[in-house]
Amino acid sequence: MAARTLRALCRPRPLAARFSQRAGARTEYRSAYSLDKLYPPRQDGDSAGTAPEEQQPRTLDIPISRLTVTYCRSSGPGGQNVNKVNTKAEVRFHLASADWIPEAVRQKMASMYRNKINRAGELIVSSEESRYQMRNLAICLEKIRTMVTEATEQPKVVSKETTQKLIERVEKMNRERLRQKKIHSNIKQSRKEDFD
Repeated sequence: MAARTLRALCRPRPLAARFSQRAGARTEYRSAYSLDKLYPPRQDGDSAGTAPEEQQPRTLDIPISRLTVTYCRSSGPGGQNVNKVNTKAEVRFHLASADWIPEAVRQKMASMYRNKINRAGELIVSSEESRYQMRNLAICLEKIRTMVTEATEQPKVVSKETTQKLIERVEKMNRERLRQKKIHSNIKQSRKEDFD
């Protein structure tokens, strides 16, 4: 009887029986820093029913398959772990052939970020802020998204009244500066004595 109980306890059970309690829930583990959790896929059907005033600005979908991602040793936080693990993320893509960015925005990005573009025409973005590869990759993607949004922003149009006010303010400041300079010069002249 004891041998039979011992055999039953030691017998390996199939994996499906072990996880039968969690059969309804997903058993696949995803890190909190996985790309599908950091950047969930966009559903176009959600924004169709909202009014145009309430819509959020569309976020840029960056195709990860078109990027070249490399990891290397980081100089950031992490203690001795920095010397062992490749946590620095470096993302690069060819800017001229990035058809997921509009042409006018690409040209503006080429002029704005010319010191981040190598001779091959690749825009290079790197991050070593975090101790985790996936978080550094997410930071790089966010930097690319910020670069694109900065390049798409139109400069503010300043009205004629505002420019006139600015010009008047500068002229008034210059007049006041010259007046103070004249006063200071008169004080210095009055201190001089004629020894002749």
